[in-house]
Amino acid sequence: MSIERFETNWGGKNLIIETGKLAHQANGSCTVQYGDTLVLATAVMSHHPREVDFLPLSVEYEEKLYAAGKIKSSRFIKREGRPSDEAILTGRLIDRSIRPLFPATIRRDIQVILTVFSVDGENDSDIPALIAASCAIMLSDIPWDGPIAGARVGFIPSAEATGGKGGEWVLNPTFEARGKSKLDLVVSGTDQKVLMLEAGSDEMSEELIAEGIEFGQKHLRKIITLIEEVRAKAGKPKRSPEIIPATDEAIKLKEENRRAVEETQKFLESKRDMLFAEPHASKIERRAVKDQLYLLIEEHLAALDLSKDARKTGLSSVEDGVEKLVTQAILREGKRVDGRGLTDVRPLKVEVAVPPRTHGSALFSRGDTQVLSTVTLGAPGLEQTLEGMDVSGKRRFFHHYNFPPYSVGETGRMFGPGRREVGHGALAERALWPMLPTDKETFPYTIRVVSEVLASNGSSSMGSTCASSLALMDAGVPIKKQVAGIAMGLASTEDGQYKIITDLQDLEDGKGGMDFKVAGTRDGVTAIQLDTKTKGLTQKVVRETFAQAKEARMKILDAMDAVIATPRAELSKWAPRIISFRIPVDRIRDVIGPGGKMINEIIDATGVTIDIEDDGLVMITSTSPEASDKAVTWIKNLTREVKAGEIFEGKVTRIMDFGAFVEVLPKQEGLVHISELAHYRVNKVTDVLNIGDTVKVKVNEIDEMGRINLSRKALIDPGAETPPPGYGEGGGDRGGFSSGRGGRPPHRGFGFGGRSRRDH
Repeated sequence: MSIERFETNWGGKNLIIETGKLAHQANGSCTVQYGDTLVLATAVMSHHPREVDFLPLSVEYEEKLYAAGKIKSSRFIKREGRPSDEAILTGRLIDRSIRPLFPATIRRDIQVILTVFSVDGENDSDIPALIAASCAIMLSDIPWDGPIAGARVGFIPSAEATGGKGGEWVLNPTFEARGKSKLDLVVSGTDQKVLMLEAGSDEMSEELIAEGIEFGQKHLRKIITLIEEVRAKAGKPKRSPEIIPATDEAIKLKEENRRAVEETQKFLESKRDMLFAEPHASKIERRAVKDQLYLLIEEHLAALDLSKDARKTGLSSVEDGVEKLVTQAILREGKRVDGRGLTDVRPLKVEVAVPPRTHGSALFSRGDTQVLSTVTLGAPGLEQTLEGMDVSGKRRFFHHYNFPPYSVGETGRMFGPGRREVGHGALAERALWPMLPTDKETFPYTIRVVSEVLASNGSSSMGSTCASSLALMDAGVPIKKQVAGIAMGLASTEDGQYKIITDLQDLEDGKGGMDFKVAGTRDGVTAIQLDTKTKGLTQKVVRETFAQAKEARMKILDAMDAVIATPRAELSKWAPRIISFRIPVDRIRDVIGPGGKMINEIIDATGVTIDIEDDGLVMITSTSPEASDKAVTWIKNLTREVKAGEIFEGKVTRIMDFGAFVEVLPKQEGLVHISELAHYRVNKVTDVLNIGDTVKVKVNEIDEMGRINLSRKALIDPGAETPPPGYGEGGGDRGGFSSGRGGRPPHRGFGFGGRSRRDH
């Protein structure tokens, strides 16, 4: 197999596709390089079909730490483990882009694997991976209606821009540029049709985002043309979706299957009124109707002269038949199974402060979808450390989404979060992110939000967004604005007829449909996610969906604001309190101590959590105000500078011939010279003070060496103090030194001013 190389300049960088060099045994393979980011894509279809009633497609995105020159920090496991959330989200992004273009009749396993070989720290690997997947499938013999391409779009506002207007569209912005962008949008499809959208934005308008989508689409044509060139030069002929041996038995079975499906569809049409008999029926009631239809159809097919396999094929088409009837009713009559109009939102129920001991919570219901979100506030040190191929650093807000089987009235094994849970949790997190407080000094908490889907019938991710926004307000987190989301659907036919529906639910997400989620505030969009079961959406459909979704979002925000419109003024009494203050950077070491000895002593004595930033920001977390106050005082005393004229009550720590050392602040000592002990002449220091005594002293001065000079007698009225009878007789030279400061001895090498003992 010869090696072929194809190249084009795209967004100011060369995009290179190479095939024929790696992974020869895959049905199709290629590498895509953008900058120094390099991804291998392979596409493989199994040799034999499976007994399933769905398209068995899987997409695996493999992060390799060696691609970024990293070794895993774990002491015990150095091999890459389970996929990171970032890898799962990228795999889902590619899956959602390519899945609609496979023939629905394929029953052979199809697996697309993207392996990242190199990352350059500038160009995200998800766009090269998406392009590589499209190219590898096109090169293979696997049936697919591609090619497609994908692009990332950013919007860098101009310095003088106001109200979100004015700025520059950027194609495939680098990581650095994305940090300045108001929009992070990934669009896949062709220059005419949109297949997948994933976006987060800082309250951009629907109009501006629509412009961004069109900007991205415009740049897809160059990549699609390149893939078509690769396909023409190195591609394999495509197979038919299903290859059935042309035996008499196979031909008869095929004919029987066709007849069974036709009979099933006719019977469903005759029983159409059963689906629409109760306009406001719940999902459970509609499921009971479907179960009844299955029994009736099974009896109908059994009465016909059909084989068991053919009857099974007929029953497997019931779901598609029901969805087809629902779509037809929407298109022809504007009629939905629950009796709503096309733009109606289902009944909303909003409640906050539900479980008694959580830091904040909310219960949000929209029709049969019900989500409970809770907020937990923690110390800054509980933030999450990110260690991935493309990303590193820390984050202090995370949203977790749980979808137990009972939420859809089913049983199932309880594992950890799957791809769906990770994806839905990330979408709600992205929607809320722009509204969170960013100033760590004024709100330093680590924030964890958990959404428990208690019942699901259409867009539990948007229900989670609404519930989480309410819960954050209930917790007293100073979010800027309330955030709500809605899922939009579509009823369409291949000849171009369509109607957009608001608040998508179970039976409305069939062939020709879409799941178009839009979240945001009253002032703009914060997150978008689009999946479609069509061959793509036109720009007209996208813009109409945005307009209809905005109207629905306002209705939901009205219902949410009626319950809680602004964050609570006070945190829950169950939430820890964090006290923040700054200390001089050069005094951080005094708080930490050698080997962490000092900070651990404070923590052990008070039970608080202490976090110190490199810029001197100290954050003390505790549920006990007394413990917090004690730790704050301790640290401030460790780091404060003693000033002349201040008065302290300290403990005598050392006695020398020439005076007493008193600890005025933690690890800070000063000297009370023997001449400053009393108004009368003192012969021996121990006649006045002993080790362990508590004494009130005044700071006379801080000398040029930073030593603290103290006085006891400055706080005593001369008339109120007289020496004991007979005291001072015989005098004494007190070691031969005069009582003035200038005659002070060198203290035998002991430092005592402004520094901790360990420094000497």
